[in-house]
Amino acid sequence: MTDAGVSPHGPTPPHLLPDEIHRSVGPGTALLRLETTGSRQSLLDGAWWPRSRDVEKELPPLVTALTEHLGPVTRVGLDASAWNGIPSRLVVDDRVVHLDSFPVGDDTVLITRGDNDHFSLMVVPPNTTPEAARVAMARAVRADNVTRATGILLAELPHPAGP
Repeated sequence: MTDAGVSPHGPTPPHLLPDEIHRSVGPGTALLRLETTGSRQSLLDGAWWPRSRDVEKELPPLVTALTEHLGPVTRVGLDASAWNGIPSRLVVDDRVVHLDSFPVGDDTVLITRGDNDHFSLMVVPPNTTPEAARVAMARAVRADNVTRATGILLAELPHPAGP
């Protein structure tokens, strides 16, 4: 997928994705910013909107999609407090993917390709409204983004009213 801030018709406003991508974003979607320079200057490399907090159900399609674009995924780091049980490994497309529990926060997942090549994806909570998820994901994949996942989610997602 290309940078979310660029479309064939010129720059897209920073809070929107190109129309064809915007329409396709739904629960279970992952967006990646694939840079041709090989350097990843921003804090996030993409965003993922799982349908649930069930690792064994949600992670295989993500790993399959990432493998198509990045090559084999060897490890995935997740925050145990945000997911319903994290096994030590999953077999995805006949490959073993090791799962690690890190205190990365429930808003981030760390993907490892090879020995030490890491990608950081913002995790949009499963119950997020489509419009809020699209806006947050578009911001996360911008090449000039310097805001951590927590900051994006706090800014973009509706919050319940206080007492």
